[in-house]
Amino acid sequence: MVLIDGRPIREYPLETLRRAIGFVPQETFLFSETIRENIAFGVDEASDEQIVEAAKTAHIATEIEEFPRGFQTIVGERGMTLSGGQKQRTAIARALLRDPRILILDDALASVDTHTEDQILSGLREAMQGRTTIMIAHRVSTARSADRIAVIVDGRIAEIGTHDELIERGGYYAELAEKQSLEEEIVNA
Repeated sequence: MVLIDGRPIREYPLETLRRAIGFVPQETFLFSETIRENIAFGVDEASDEQIVEAAKTAHIATEIEEFPRGFQTIVGERGMTLSGGQKQRTAIARALLRDPRILILDDALASVDTHTEDQILSGLREAMQGRTTIMIAHRVSTARSADRIAVIVDGRIAEIGTHDELIERGGYYAELAEKQSLEEEIVNA
């Protein structure tokens, strides 16, 4: 059973749930509008300051400001003028602007390098204080700072714990962490 604040999710009106949740899918969708309009989508009363702040938290503001038209840059059909990582960070900024009580990131950091990932996670930790963040991730580096990690193997929960607990157990998560660490060392070498 899924509970929100101790109540079954079915007890909440769908409209209330939709307002409370910010969702960033793995495959982001951007409109053929300006970057500003893409970030502000769904928040009609958003001020320029709020949009820039959301972009800063998602670590995309500096790159946007370097474009000749800044936040007024048209992103093109499905965001084709932006890299995969820029699209994902724009979508994260959009979700953060909504000020959700629950943020769901579905492998939303997959298209960014580990340095940018660390910066985004640092900003998210601060922005989501006192809120729930659910991160679906394949990288251990994304999951490692979570309060609780559920490792899913073949559609079932195989392990639950903190990063340190799961490493100590020496199971699937620990093997994945070791493999990814070796891969990162090879790439950096």
